[in-house]
Formats: sequence, C-alpha cells, structure tokens
Amino acid sequence: MNNLDIEYNTERPGIRFPEYGRSIQEMIQHAITLESPQKRQKTVESIVGLMIQLGPQGNRNMDDYREKLWNHVFALANYELDVTPPPGIVIRREEDRPKPEPLGYLNSATRMRHYGNSVHALIQKAIEMPDGPKKEGFVEVIASYMKLAYKTWNKEHYVSDDIVKEDLEILSDGQLSLHEGHDSLDKLAAGAGKLDNRNRTNNGGNGGGGRRRGGRNRGGGQRNSGGNNSRRRKR
Repeated sequence: MNNLDIEYNTERPGIRFPEYGRSIQEMIQHAITLESPQKRQKTVESIVGLMIQLGPQGNRNMDDYREKLWNHVFALANYELDVTPPPGIVIRREEDRPKPEPLGYLNSATRMRHYGNSVHALIQKAIEMPDGPKKEGFVEVIASYMKLAYKTWNKEHYVSDDIVKEDLEILSDGQLSLHEGHDSLDKLAAGAGKLDNRNRTNNGGNGGGGRRRGGRNRGGGQRNSGGNNSRRRKR
C-alpha cells in the first residue's frame, strides 16, 4: 500500500480571520510572492472582489466595508504586501486604530441577588425614613415583596417568614426589622393585590354610574319638555 502524504489542518498555520477561510489566506500569501507589480495589484484586487462575494450581502452597502476588507488583506499579509489600495482607503495597523472607551456599568447588587436591585433601593429608602407607623408599613411592604421574589426564583424550596426577616436584617445591616405582631407576609402580599383590584373596580364603577345618571337626566329633561308642550296645547 502506498503511503499518502496527508496534511492535516492542525499542522497548517492558524487562520487569522476565520470568516474568510484558509483559501483566501493562502491566496494572499501567494500574491506576496508575485514579482510583477501589475500582476500583484490585479491579483489582490481580484481577491478583494472574491471576499466581497463571499461576505454577507447586507455588508456590501456599508460605506466602510471595502476599506475593512483591504485592511484585513494587509493584516493577513503581515503588512508585507506591496500594492496600492483604492483612493480614499486608509490602511491602519490594528495597534494604530482608535479604540472606544469601555462603557461604565452600574454596580449591581452583590448580596442576595435573587431579590434584585429594586429591593436594595427600597431598603435604603426605608433606612432614611423617620421612625413611625409609616416606616413600619413600608418595611412590611418590602418584606412581603422579598418573599414574593424569593418564591419566584426558588419554587422548589419552602420559604418561611423567618428567612425573609433574617435576610431583611442582613441587607439593612441590622437597621430594619419587622415590628412585633405583624401579619403573615403572604397575607400582606395577598391583601395588597386585593386592594389594588378593589380600587380598579371602584374607579370603573364610578365612571359607569356617572354615565348612566347623565343618561337618565337627559331623558327626564326631554320628557318634562314634552309635558310642558302638551299643557300649552290644551290651553
């Protein structure tokens, strides 16, 4: 059996831009070895045209797409390619290109992330409130919301009020705690939902009643005017 000389990709040089494939990279390496400047120029221009055809069709309408391809060609040739790019195209090395400043992101909650940043903001607001019934009620609302959030993200585990109380004290650094004799957190959350639905029902009922009363008044006014006309005819 004849031994075949097989060249594996693992033995070949790495591909710098995988989106163009190994063939484009080998074509550019071959263009470097061409001695004729005219032939080298035509060859590179043909390679760029092939890269345009292989690329996504939507990119062809981009203003800087051709400049991007030419820069990639020079990068694939390790900037050893002696050709002239089209007018208006500037070849820049990667280290010379301006880089945007990194975007700054808001600091997210680092402790007990399952409660979310909103709970941390509410806890900080409650800490700044003066002591009194209003603050106690606000702390109850925060605790009930904490239990709701905990149950949402931990459906497989039972969540007790004691766990939420302990977490509330930890997140507030011991500055907040539920007052003695408070209702169950589940009951508080359910009560808040019922109150919200009741308010919506009352607002809708008042609007409808006002329209019905207005309709009766208009109807009554027409009947009274009709009665006055009949009396005038009798006279």
